[in-house]
Amino acid sequence: MLEKSLLNIIEKNKERNIMVIGDMVADVYLEGKISRISREAPVLILEHSEERVVPGGAANVVHNIATLSGKVYAVGVIGQDYAGQELTRILASKTAETAGLLVDNSRPTITKTRVMAGGQATVRQQIVRIDKEKKEALSVESEQVVKEYIAIQIADMHGVVLSDYGSHTVSPDIMNYVITICREKDIPCIVDSRYNIMEYSGIPIVKQNESEAAAAVGYEIRDQETLLSAGKTILDKLDAKAVLITRGPDGMTLFEKQNKVTQISVTNKSEVYDVTGAGDTVVATMILALAAGASYEEAARLANFAAGIVVKKFGTATATPNELRQAVGKHFK
Repeated sequence: MLEKSLLNIIEKNKERNIMVIGDMVADVYLEGKISRISREAPVLILEHSEERVVPGGAANVVHNIATLSGKVYAVGVIGQDYAGQELTRILASKTAETAGLLVDNSRPTITKTRVMAGGQATVRQQIVRIDKEKKEALSVESEQVVKEYIAIQIADMHGVVLSDYGSHTVSPDIMNYVITICREKDIPCIVDSRYNIMEYSGIPIVKQNESEAAAAVGYEIRDQETLLSAGKTILDKLDAKAVLITRGPDGMTLFEKQNKVTQISVTNKSEVYDVTGAGDTVVATMILALAAGASYEEAARLANFAAGIVVKKFGTATATPNELRQAVGKHFK
């Protein structure tokens, strides 16, 4: 029965409207072939071969939802720059609605540039990462524009994601407004916050990885007892309906009201190549499933299958509906 239920949820994804509010990141990859050592300094000289922009942060959640056939609305702030333009173009090409991406001339698009070096006989490696972002909070004007867009669109949403990477897009005012509206209209709303999760009081659904959850409660998660304590603490303090803690090779643990705890094992431990962006895939899959009427456990189990797909791929990756169907079908054979 679970297999049939999960497959049915996958089919319903295309009918769901999802809003993603958060820190839109452009992951830029500068690729080069190693040429020689510089005479100016003991550093490599790379011959430039390629430059790619890949959606990161909240933009990766948008990308994942679009790939899973959801109708996704991206809400955030970008700069008047190449990275912002390219990020918008990529998301629009995936059928995401990008009218909610505010162009703010006073701040750059959040950009993480990775310089990648390699050659025909060498392994491709990241040699440096350069981050660019404005650390200050949004201006009152920008915050108001973002909030107005949310207010116009949110009533038509079947689910909302708050993707908070600590870059100030999800201001306290926007956070409280979204949580209140989603509670009033009974819209599933999930938060994934890297540094600030305990501020999200009243949020219905929480996703954290193990290290984020440990930081939130102030103690190390080292065994089953501390894991259960951390999950229950977050659930109770935020008055949430469900908390999902992702635990890498140890799977996921779902906490719900009435002390209901569900342990979910990873679907495949054998082919993990890259965990980059897997958390975004979990959030995207879970909110789509909940928007389609899944229970918290069904949504978490489907998200677990999606994570198992993307960790087999290099770099920030997504899962398709067909891949998800195949993974579910293979598991229940």
